[in-house]
Amino acid sequence: MGNFSQKVDRFIEIFLEQNGYVRVVEGLQNTLLIAICGLIIGILIGTLIATVRVLPKYRLLPRVLNGICSCYVALFRGTPMVVQLLVFYYVLLPVIGGRMTGVQVAMMVFGLNSGAYISEIMRSGIQSVDPGQMEAGRAVGLSFGASMRMIVIPQAVKNILPTLGNEFISLIKETSVVSFVGAADLYVAFNYIGSNSYEFMVPYLVMALIYIALVLIITLMIKLMERSLKKSDRRN
Repeated sequence: MGNFSQKVDRFIEIFLEQNGYVRVVEGLQNTLLIAICGLIIGILIGTLIATVRVLPKYRLLPRVLNGICSCYVALFRGTPMVVQLLVFYYVLLPVIGGRMTGVQVAMMVFGLNSGAYISEIMRSGIQSVDPGQMEAGRAVGLSFGASMRMIVIPQAVKNILPTLGNEFISLIKETSVVSFVGAADLYVAFNYIGSNSYEFMVPYLVMALIYIALVLIITLMIKLMERSLKKSDRRN
């Protein structure tokens, strides 16, 4: 116990007296920023892809778009996140002459990756909606796109809300790999504290507790949203 107490004291010293908390706050902000932006981008891309994939395939254009979307999904689901980060940051950016920070690259790659997974989640959600909802929308004069946007997709989102919550939790945890492209996340912050204290046990334990707290908060928020949606359904 005495040895562990010394480790805790050393951690507190680095955390408070040597401004380790500043790096932790910055890392937490970047972690949340990357995950939230990645989820938003993923929802937009995923919804677009899911809509394309449920289009009737009577004409050539929907079939071509469906093939492109299938290749996109296969590409991002078939390669690890860290590989996508490295390829984008160290290969594609220099080729196109772009300038982006590690955090910006992480937000974009996380969004593109999440879009591939959310597209399948959204597609299953759309298919779970009663086909009569689409028929009712078309019957009152709405176009296919308007019916999807105003009637089908809102109902699909209700059905897949827990799964979207799981996707957000996955993004939070996967941000631990963004240090490969120079982004300062929670892992980088606590690794800095461990390197300066020559002791990694306490910093990594605290980092794990922060991740657990974030997951618990997100889980609670999803449950509250589900409860709110159920109440609105009962009122209707």
